[in-house]
Amino acid sequence: MLTREQNERLIRTDRGTEMGALLRRYWIPALLTEEIPEPDCPPVRVQLLGERLIAFRDSEGRLGLLDEFCSHRTASLFFGRNEECGLRCAYHGWKYDVDGNCVDMPSEPPESRFREKIKQKAYPCIERGGVVWTYMGPAEHQPDLPELEWAMLPDSQVFVSKRLQETNYMQAMEGGIDSSHVSFAHRFNMDDDPMHAGTEGLTYLKADTRPKFEVIESDGGLLIGARRNVDDERYYWRITQWIMPWYTIIPPFGTHNPLGAHAWVPIDDETCWAWSINYHPTRDLRDDELESMHRGDGIHSRNIPGTYRTAANRSNDYLIDRKAQREKRSFSGVEGIAAQDFSLQESMGPIVDRTKERLGTSDAAIILARRRLLAAAEDAAEDAAGLPGENAEHHRVRSASVLLPKSVPFQEGAQEALIVKPGQDFVSI
Repeated sequence: MLTREQNERLIRTDRGTEMGALLRRYWIPALLTEEIPEPDCPPVRVQLLGERLIAFRDSEGRLGLLDEFCSHRTASLFFGRNEECGLRCAYHGWKYDVDGNCVDMPSEPPESRFREKIKQKAYPCIERGGVVWTYMGPAEHQPDLPELEWAMLPDSQVFVSKRLQETNYMQAMEGGIDSSHVSFAHRFNMDDDPMHAGTEGLTYLKADTRPKFEVIESDGGLLIGARRNVDDERYYWRITQWIMPWYTIIPPFGTHNPLGAHAWVPIDDETCWAWSINYHPTRDLRDDELESMHRGDGIHSRNIPGTYRTAANRSNDYLIDRKAQREKRSFSGVEGIAAQDFSLQESMGPIVDRTKERLGTSDAAIILARRRLLAAAEDAAEDAAGLPGENAEHHRVRSASVLLPKSVPFQEGAQEALIVKPGQDFVSI
């Protein structure tokens, strides 16, 4: 159980907060490449960590992420003209390049050098894995570029989606490192889920609904081992990588299925972007897999067309079907793996009061993740270098699901399976 003060430190991410300073030390998934697909396309509103921003792609294809409000009279640059290598405010014509320099000021005399004194807040951006990433922290602490396995693969091997979640990012992320809920919240849907179907591991997962947890610190975050009994000699281990500050890799079910991953990025203190990724390190995703992902199956969501808001949401009670619940077609009555998760996480309210929690042994990963974040926030406040998850080497990891003798510690028995080996398949049963 956290104190109220600790909870506040974890959830507040605006500029000037302790956690906000920590999260700005990492490259942040800002938007999908598909949202700004071509030079001079319409600018896009982006909100991250409480900051209202505008993303655009200039005439040469360069990416810009600027403060939304013009330095002149604070009109929104969303209404600006994206033209001739800059974004021009529609109010008085001030124009900014991707670095935030004011390159034209038609409302001032031609001889004026006033524009040289103007600098719109701008954040650097890169593209990897179908995602536009940005860095919002101090330039002197800019970390390695992200090298999560899915971000480094060809486009044909990766599918990325995002959805709006109406909770603080911590509620969503804690769901991602909570393996014990799978045996309950998803128990009647795993046979049909494209990531689980037809795997030996699914049998073990359903047979033992009381996993034992062993959690250890890794260089980049945590290794979370969920152990289920198989027989007198063996355990079935599902080993999750949590990479700071907000990434998880889902332990695989069979090497024939794509891997899954998530990221949970704060929009503000009461909403976040939930990113979902499927990928396979050694082959292209098949047409049937892509069709399922586009449809919103598995870890992805069914969104309202033209938006990233889910069709099942708080306003319609997540389309709960009590008949399906009674008939054991769905444990909660909500359809879809993703919706089953976010409906319960949002049911806690936008910001959960963690002083009311009563945590058990199955919550070991959640407890340690909170400690690691709070400790890293203290280090960031002291301007420390080398935070967990900043180094690209911390990203070159995999999750795994393995059978191991009961006498073998999971971190030893699965050591090789937990390292990315480009061009080589992952380990799973």
